[in-house]
Amino acid sequence: MRPSQHPHSWYGRNQDDAAPRHDDTASLPGAGQPGPAHEAARLRQENAQLRRALRTRPVIDMARGILMASLACSHEEAWQILVTVSQHSNTKLHRVADALVAAATGAEPMPEVLRHHLSAALETRQAAPEAQRRT
Repeated sequence: MRPSQHPHSWYGRNQDDAAPRHDDTASLPGAGQPGPAHEAARLRQENAQLRRALRTRPVIDMARGILMASLACSHEEAWQILVTVSQHSNTKLHRVADALVAAATGAEPMPEVLRHHLSAALETRQAAPEAQRRT
């Protein structure tokens, strides 16, 4: 199992994904100028990304749990369903999770576009052979 596939890694990504990629740092203050100012800017950006991840993680975990309980699926399958809906609807994953949790608790209905993509993801999952889903 690759580190990025480890179920307890940061949302299925390895730690390197939390740091900005080289091209992401080009717009930072002090870019192109190696030294403390550039490093400080890179660390501030990374810190902001990690704080955002910590804020959104609980709702994503709740959405995974809802899918796992509703569909009797693994945490990895639930993750893949959320990712699929997110990618196909061009919606941030934490917003998909928010909508799913709100719908499950009766707070508000799931937006039509997300409901459509969730249905499609579930149909694809159902069509996949059981053995294929477990790998």
